[in-house]
Amino acid sequence: MSLLGNALRAAFPKSGRRMMSEPDNASTWPSAMIPPDDPKRQFTIADPDGPRVRHVSVSGGTYTILVTGGDSAGRYCLIDMLVPPGSGPPPHRHDFEEMFTLLEGELEFTFRGQKSIIHAGSTVNVPANAPHFFKNISGGAARVLCMCTPPGQEEFFMAIGDPVDAPPRRHPTSPSRSGSSEGGRLESSGPNTGRNT
Repeated sequence: MSLLGNALRAAFPKSGRRMMSEPDNASTWPSAMIPPDDPKRQFTIADPDGPRVRHVSVSGGTYTILVTGGDSAGRYCLIDMLVPPGSGPPPHRHDFEEMFTLLEGELEFTFRGQKSIIHAGSTVNVPANAPHFFKNISGGAARVLCMCTPPGQEEFFMAIGDPVDAPPRRHPTSPSRSGSSEGGRLESSGPNTGRNT
């Protein structure tokens, strides 16, 4: 038994719920618990080069839909964004939370009018309704994982963007294999609260 487990048992001796780290046969656990496993939910492997994923050209980049709202039971979506140098979405805002983890490259991120330089390895959290945008200021492509909660952004991108073949994962020479330097149909959204990025 872990030290934390012992401390929680002492603090909450009558709880019957299980903690994440405990096996299904655990008998008593404190109130900071999780519900039982839902066997109807499936394990998802999100391979950006796999046959199951969809790729779409939006705002000059190629976005790969890794996890949909359907995959996450309506909790979030995850999008792998390949953003060419000088590209990025126009200023916009929306009614959902958005988190970006920069895997490769460097972005100039503008949040409520304040600019910040974001380096590979950094994560940016954008609260719902806050105006923001970013631009790839790297000499090469930037690769960004974008999580939106609740989901729906992936559906928006599929509706406004142009489907493309799978993008090259490293050092692309164009934003998509379709040859489009603009890609997609996303324009400036101004103070919109609809889904856009």
